[in-house]
Amino acid sequence: MKSQFRASAVNASVREAYVEASSFLEACEVQDARVVCELLLQHVLGVSRSELLLTWSEPFPAARATAWREGIQRKAEGEPVQYIIGETEFYGITLGVGPGVLIPRPETELLVEHMMHEGVRAFGQGVQLTLADVGTGSGAIPVTIARHCPAWRVYASDLSPQALAIAQKNAAACGVREQITFFEGDLLRPFIEGRIEVDMLISNPPYIPAREIPSLQPEVRLYEPHLALIGGEDGLEPYRRLCEQLPELPKLPTLVGFEVGMGQAEDVAALLRACGDYEIHFVKDLAGIDRHVIGVREK
Repeated sequence: MKSQFRASAVNASVREAYVEASSFLEACEVQDARVVCELLLQHVLGVSRSELLLTWSEPFPAARATAWREGIQRKAEGEPVQYIIGETEFYGITLGVGPGVLIPRPETELLVEHMMHEGVRAFGQGVQLTLADVGTGSGAIPVTIARHCPAWRVYASDLSPQALAIAQKNAAACGVREQITFFEGDLLRPFIEGRIEVDMLISNPPYIPAREIPSLQPEVRLYEPHLALIGGEDGLEPYRRLCEQLPELPKLPTLVGFEVGMGQAEDVAALLRACGDYEIHFVKDLAGIDRHVIGVREK
């Protein structure tokens, strides 16, 4: 059981409260404890980073002491800081997140950027096209793309009603709710049944093999939804099903972009080649891993 956090100094300054809490989290072996404390401080005090620095020497507000203790304790017990504060940053925007959705990763920012570039290259700047995001989770992918590509018609689907509710709130908060159509359904089934012609398909499906779940970091294994993590016994099941469903669409998408797990790129590329005449290339993440499989075919 984790130690209990008890803020000691009654009249501590904001800085003293920060030092005490970060030392406590470091003792609890929390990664990047000081960064986490700063994020929690901003959230609890309702200030930006620059405003936080201006209040550094002021007394810590007594009215916020309970929320501060609870936030630090939740983090010490392993809960992701994004769930505690209820939001995360993604591609320059703030998105709401909660236990019902996977926390968007920096790798997915690279997928979004690459697919926007590929869309413009294939179709032209400002051209209307239809993009579908499958397994949207928090809505990070469609919300970001809708903001940067206002001429595009964007669709997003997810099997989880809880995830869709969060995604729709994020779309509304970012001013793109009218640009995105959300579907509840399994993978491509809503698009097949709706006879929707998709020009670009993008998906970051669950890709962790079931056998690897026990070895994940506790904050991932215990808090993030397994529905958004586990991709079957070998991690490839969602890609098999997506590629089986692709030919059922009214037309094959011109562009397909998948995020994949480490060591999965070649297998996923083979699945995509088998269901259409796609020219495949890989995009590496910042660690040099083939993280995204991009398929391009003639229009």
